[in-house]
This record gives sequence, C-alpha cells and structure tokens, in this order.
Amino acid sequence: MSTRPVRSRRRAPMHIETVQRWVASAILFHVGSVPAVTLAVYAIGVAATDYGKGVGLWLMSGVIGLLTVAGILLIFRRSLLSWWMVTGILPTAVTGFYVL
Repeated sequence: MSTRPVRSRRRAPMHIETVQRWVASAILFHVGSVPAVTLAVYAIGVAATDYGKGVGLWLMSGVIGLLTVAGILLIFRRSLLSWWMVTGILPTAVTGFYVL
C-alpha cells in the first residue's frame, strides 16, 4: 500500500488595497441598489394614480442604478463601457412593463 504525499497549497495573501476595494464596492452596492429597487417598485403604485410622478420615479431608479454600477466599476478601475452597466438598469427594465 503506497501513500501519496499530501501537498499543501499556500494561498497568496490578499493585498490591503484589494480588500478595501471589495469592502467599498459592497457598501456602494448596498447603498445604491436599495433605493434603485425601492423606487422601481414604488413607481408601479404611484403610476397607477399619477402617471407622471410614477414615470419620474421609475426613471430615477434607472439613473441611481447606473450610477451605482458606474461607481463600482470605477472602484475596480474598469472601463465604464462594459456589459456590467446593463445590471444597473435591471430593476428599471423589470418594472417598466408595469409602469408603462
């Protein structure tokens, strides 16, 4: 019976800048996505009674979502011309059927 030696793989330590980027982006994601989703859902109810205000809230949710994703991309020093920007308007796109 032969036993193979167990290799232990050491993980490279994460740099403090990387940790700071992840923490800042997680905070920004939470701070930006909660109002974007809330406005998008709230716009459905408002549009039923006052269409103009509902559409305004709905558009604001898209702007907040786009700014949130743009901020996260800038934290990681990525280009703003990315497919990730589509995720910023996702709440707006989903609720658009109900608002319009």
